[in-house]
Amino acid sequence: MSNVVTVAQRDRYLTALLTQAATSAQQSPLELDTLRAAAQSLVQERTFPSNRDEAWRFTDLSPMLDKSFQAPANPSQAVLEQAQTLLTSVSLTDASRLVFVNGVYVDSLSQAVDGVSVLSQLTAIPDGLAQVHGSNEVFTALNTAGFVDAAVLHIGRNTVIERPVQVIYLTVGEGLFVQPRCLVIAETGSAVTLLEEFHSSGSSFTNSVSEIWVHDNAEVTHLCLQQESTDGIHIGKTAVSQARDSRYRNTTLNLGAGISRHHLEVYQTGPQTETDLYGLTAIRDQQLADTHSLVALNHPHGTANQLQKNIIDGRAHGVFNGQVYVPKPAQLTNASQLNRNLLLSPKSRVDTKPELDIVADNVKCAHGATVSQLAPDEVFYLQSRGINRDQAQRLLIYAFAMEIIEPIPVAPLRERMTQYIQQWTV
Repeated sequence: MSNVVTVAQRDRYLTALLTQAATSAQQSPLELDTLRAAAQSLVQERTFPSNRDEAWRFTDLSPMLDKSFQAPANPSQAVLEQAQTLLTSVSLTDASRLVFVNGVYVDSLSQAVDGVSVLSQLTAIPDGLAQVHGSNEVFTALNTAGFVDAAVLHIGRNTVIERPVQVIYLTVGEGLFVQPRCLVIAETGSAVTLLEEFHSSGSSFTNSVSEIWVHDNAEVTHLCLQQESTDGIHIGKTAVSQARDSRYRNTTLNLGAGISRHHLEVYQTGPQTETDLYGLTAIRDQQLADTHSLVALNHPHGTANQLQKNIIDGRAHGVFNGQVYVPKPAQLTNASQLNRNLLLSPKSRVDTKPELDIVADNVKCAHGATVSQLAPDEVFYLQSRGINRDQAQRLLIYAFAMEIIEPIPVAPLRERMTQYIQQWTV
């Protein structure tokens, strides 16, 4: 009987979230009635995830059931002033910038360039919105049903945007349900560097979706930083479609939120496609951070490299589930996947499940996972060189993280993350 009650509670909760999404949709200037109706139907057919679902086996969302989230109103002047304070510590001076506060685009805080805009300013809905694989997942459909506005990067054929494009999502207030959306269309021969950042000041639920289309011989460098309040919940979806000879590089930094999950799906739709995925999760206290990924190498001569590192302290819980799919047509592909975990406390925990699903017979593929603590002999070695124990531990944590941080091509972000890791204490 208790299980029936739990299922009913989850269904009611999902219905309440859908109601709030519909409220946001009514406030939106976008005319997406057909798209939203289809998404609402999908949500109504789904159930709120539980530990009985294989994809959510290690990520317990039941704490959400005790929290009520509401669709935010348009930002007031007081909210915008708080957002301005948050913005000063994260904005890049040499980047074009789109700023969304509580899901609403704020022009006065933004600085855009050609090829970068927001959906409400366009005269037509771009092809590709809500069309990348994976849009049937319940939280992705929930976002489609209720996002207010979206960042749009449409990079023209053979166009290279030299400066990074920074999209900042700020959530200011308590108990808010915010659904950021981003659409990237990189035409043939184009190149762009996108930095998405998520920050919040209180307890909130962020449900984000980013769709990225990388056309023939195009290149997208995608950086994602999630550093929301540890009182909040963050669920993110990144769906990528790569055409022939394209290159996509993703670096995700997952630091904040009490419960977070990032689901990254990459579909190679042409031969000779390159995919590089790097991730760093650094959590402590009682945070839970889940990284799910899928790379589908559907054509010959594709390459995919993935390195996910987790630093877990206190009673925090890390989850990694990465799948690489290589069907029979994907001959002569090269794929590698590695998850490395550093547990800094006897109470910290990680569940890791790297997967290779290979049908092709002429491929080079490998995967693995490691789980370890700070090696006592390494700490002792540094102490023997005159470094005290705390400094030695920080140095080893720093060295572990810098394999992800050091290659970040945006210098201000790289420096900010370096300082963050340097301050980490055991």
